[in-house]
Amino acid sequence: MAFAKISQTACYVPEQIITNDDLSKIMDTSDEWISSRTGIKERRISRNQDTSDLASQVAQQLLDKSGYQPEDIDFIIVATISPDSMMPSTAARVQATIGASRAFTFDLTAACSGFIFALATAEKFIKSGSYQKGLVIGAEVLSKTLDWSDRRTAVLFGDGAGGVLLEATQEEHFLAEDLHSDGGRGQSLTSGQCGLSSPYSNKAENHPFLAMDGRTIFDFAVRDVSKSIRVLLEDNQLAQQDLDYVLLHQANIRILDKMAKKIGIERDKFLANMMRYGNTSAASVPILLAESVENGIIKLDGSQTVLLSGFGGGLTWGSLIVKI
Repeated sequence: MAFAKISQTACYVPEQIITNDDLSKIMDTSDEWISSRTGIKERRISRNQDTSDLASQVAQQLLDKSGYQPEDIDFIIVATISPDSMMPSTAARVQATIGASRAFTFDLTAACSGFIFALATAEKFIKSGSYQKGLVIGAEVLSKTLDWSDRRTAVLFGDGAGGVLLEATQEEHFLAEDLHSDGGRGQSLTSGQCGLSSPYSNKAENHPFLAMDGRTIFDFAVRDVSKSIRVLLEDNQLAQQDLDYVLLHQANIRILDKMAKKIGIERDKFLANMMRYGNTSAASVPILLAESVENGIIKLDGSQTVLLSGFGGGLTWGSLIVKI
């Protein structure tokens, strides 16, 4: 029976750094206001690269690190809520850029849970035995979705991409998963709403910019996501101490603090980098994973048990427990 493993990780962020002080020059905010509420100090904002450009950089890194040729890749999945276009998909653009002519490609839209949902999907492709190697990438240029006059949202988000090479193996690495959606609460976090515009329809307004009920999302993350992680551990006979590290979606440092207490896991197991990148939605977990591998915290040798968890618009939330 085939199983899937994460064999390589990579990330890429735009060069331009925008600090909280930089934002204070264009809106009514301050470093103290932002950092005390979120932990965010700076973020990367793209000058001229779109989402597929960031994702393609990650894909090429994954090929270079593995030594595989583009034609060795069976599929490419890109999780994003900020695609270059609805068609061609971001994943198709990545395929063309790196020359992965044999790969089938598609985008997956699940907001800040996108990478988790995409990774869970890709694992099933590998497990089917029909595919051997796939790229799973979370990539966002959220700066083009923001209302830059709204300090409630504009200060929170950044641009970036991260991803993994997933390939077949004989040993089981994906130990457990728990995926959820609640469309009934979907209006708490919205983006890219397109109104009716045909000559045969009643006109409806467009709401292109990202909008969020911050308190509702904060409470949702602390309550619902913490509960799902506790249940996931219990249902799979795993104790909190069985986890080496927890890599949560990077939205707010206070969410990590509160969730650590609710789940009962030592706070130092919760890795964080939102201070430097802000909330990069579907890219946040893979960027954090790739950086943790790069700095030696995560070994990528199958010896560590890591929980990956995303949560956000949809509403969506999901967690994977993986041997990495």
